[in-house]
Amino acid sequence: MESTTRTITASKNIALVAHDHCKSSLLAWVTKNNEQLKSHKLFGTGTTAKLISQHTGLNVTGMLSGPMGGDQQIGAMIAEQKIDAMIFFWDPLNAVPHDPDVKALLRLATVWNIPVATNPATADFIITSPYFAGEIDIVIPDYHQYLQKRTN
Repeated sequence: MESTTRTITASKNIALVAHDHCKSSLLAWVTKNNEQLKSHKLFGTGTTAKLISQHTGLNVTGMLSGPMGGDQQIGAMIAEQKIDAMIFFWDPLNAVPHDPDVKALLRLATVWNIPVATNPATADFIITSPYFAGEIDIVIPDYHQYLQKRTN
């Protein structure tokens, strides 16, 4: 597939997602990084968005709960280039009923080449990167060219 470049601006759209056993860890991480996060637009799946908003005062736009379609809503936003980075603390030791949705979400983040942290250490690397507060050009699939080739 052909590729193109997308500029992720200094002000980012960040998805915050956490499985039940990881919500307290994500909440602690967001609380620790409240100052760095407040200049960005935050999105989250159901309970996670509500918990973060209530406990940190940050404005988090809530989607549906993950099992009810929230993972897919975030995935659609990634495909539409409306999410620039994702912090997704997932639980690798406990299966979740919506595991296919989780896999699809992580696949879309990889396809669209956005930074993803799946644990606090990686999230710390991302938030301390100079790119977190600045612009960065990323290579993404050239969907328009792909579509044009498929319809000719």
